[in-house]
Amino acid sequence: MATLRQLEYFVTVVDQASFTKAAEIMHVTQPALSHQIRSLERSAGGPLLERLPRTIRLTPTGRAMLPHARAALADAERARCAARQAAGLEVGELQIATLYSITLGVLPKALRRWRQTHPDVGIRLFEHRHTDELIEAMYAGEADLAVGPEPANWTGVSRTIGTEELVVVVASDDPAATGDTVKLQDLADRAWVHYAPGHGLADVLDRACAQAGFEPRIAVRTEQTAAAPALAAAGLGPALVPDNILDNVLPRGGHILRPDPPVCRTLTAYTRGEPDPLAAAFIDLLVWGDHPAGTRR
Repeated sequence: MATLRQLEYFVTVVDQASFTKAAEIMHVTQPALSHQIRSLERSAGGPLLERLPRTIRLTPTGRAMLPHARAALADAERARCAARQAAGLEVGELQIATLYSITLGVLPKALRRWRQTHPDVGIRLFEHRHTDELIEAMYAGEADLAVGPEPANWTGVSRTIGTEELVVVVASDDPAATGDTVKLQDLADRAWVHYAPGHGLADVLDRACAQAGFEPRIAVRTEQTAAAPALAAAGLGPALVPDNILDNVLPRGGHILRPDPPVCRTLTAYTRGEPDPLAAAFIDLLVWGDHPAGTRR
């Protein structure tokens, strides 16, 4: 049976792409490390790593084992922290996986309220570009809970925390900046501030425009959620952004238009199993607390 130490050796070798470097980090000899990896491979029923001249490569068996190894190590670390917290040896840490746009919009006010009631609990954020990356990271055991769009076919625990509204930002001298609302089809002939491929909001924009009957032309693509309203305010084209980020990032010269019909997405907090007390308390805060602008219960 695999031991946690063997799994730690395995993950370290993969991360370092080198037995030599992994042995140095783990403070063991390279023969001892290799022996433990071979024992793990016997337990797994086949080779996990292909030894190449200058690197290592995961075999199909190794690729299948890796996310479970990371999850086991993460769960063991959380168990250790929970025991030390119960013994009064250290304060807690809440690990939250989320998307960049949610770090900008939903989380700042929520984390401020959390710090007021849990000043001794540290927060660690793991931020991702796309919902699929977020779900994969949670399955791999990255964090205590995730905050993001509703995950499809999630096998753990999930609670709805609200509905996020997206708005269109244009320059204040844009021809569309004469009212408070806009039909997306009225912007069909415009070139848009878009998001980089793989960014979750790129999918949201493409889907909203498709529902309005057109495919958006692209003026510029950005990796950064916060850059989109700035580029729109500079006159490069309309941008679709979560309303709740604009308290923090709306630049001068920007004008906000609410799409008609509205463009929204459901946000949830989810965990792999029943949340521990810290995670449950944070989820309750998200569900019952005052929601940031643009997130409606």
